[in-house]
Amino acid sequence: MTANRQHPADRIPALNDAFRRTFVGGAVVITAGVEALPSDQRRAILAKVRAFDAFTEDNDPHEEHDFGLVELGDARCFWKIDYYDREMEMLSPDPADPSVTTRVLNVMLADEY
Repeated sequence: MTANRQHPADRIPALNDAFRRTFVGGAVVITAGVEALPSDQRRAILAKVRAFDAFTEDNDPHEEHDFGLVELGDARCFWKIDYYDREMEMLSPDPADPSVTTRVLNVMLADEY
């Protein structure tokens, strides 16, 4: 591997972080429970998702930066990134390749899981 080529396994967390921080390059979906929260609380929760960096072996065993928990007041929210093909019909054949992958970030109340 050359210095300017990133290993595919290292690309997945970098791509997930970039998408989660910007919400650009995929789709963001919130559940009905999150949608029912007051708009200022919803915005604050999404800001916490964007800023999340507390990855540990417990919440990120595959080191893909694809799952987390954020809390705001009494609202506990899970977020999860899934990988679909570009047509959103099946799973992505290669989540490390953005040309064949659509990332979907789901944000839900913990009790909706």
